[in-house]
Amino acid sequence: MSRPPRPASSRPHSGKPAVRRVAKAPPAEPRLLVLNKPFDVLTQFNDEQGRATLKDFVSVPGVYPAGRLDRDSEGLLLLTNDGGLQARIADPKHKLAKTYWVQVEGEPSEAQLQQLRDGVQLNDGATLPAEARLLDEPQLWTRNPPVRFRKSIPTAWLELVIREGRNRQVRRMTAAVGLPTLRLVRVRIGPWSLDGLQPGEWKELEARL
Repeated sequence: MSRPPRPASSRPHSGKPAVRRVAKAPPAEPRLLVLNKPFDVLTQFNDEQGRATLKDFVSVPGVYPAGRLDRDSEGLLLLTNDGGLQARIADPKHKLAKTYWVQVEGEPSEAQLQQLRDGVQLNDGATLPAEARLLDEPQLWTRNPPVRFRKSIPTAWLELVIREGRNRQVRRMTAAVGLPTLRLVRVRIGPWSLDGLQPGEWKELEARL
């Protein structure tokens, strides 16, 4: 005589939880923003101390900086939601050129410029050779607060092009050759430039490199 089938609730099972299939959301469209970061703004979106951050200027969700720019530096900052693009921009192994306009204290000599071109010995090792040249004073926005000058010491502007990303590298390089940095503005990263953006302004470009 055959036994009646067990109720469904009493049937043996493997003990493995049931697999729930969740539909994947389509990937977000790659985005790339070019921002002119003002002086005294942190390159992040939140700060527990209430200091100015990117959130005060950029309201686009999901983007994050591709590289950094010091709080006391100004100029070009790229933001993206694409991890691959972020890595190609920010990772020093890709040697993407970064161009800075640097106001320094003193009158640079050809020997000092050549030191920058040859590479400078810093406490974390020698820098790669850089491009360095004197620059006529550029037509820039007025910095707020203004740069503090010493009346008895002249200043000059340099254009420096580096392909590394060490912490405060440009400032350390100019200091190492006896030219302290007073103002630092990044104007280009690879093919991207400020292109007339004023501090706090941004625009969106095609997300590709």
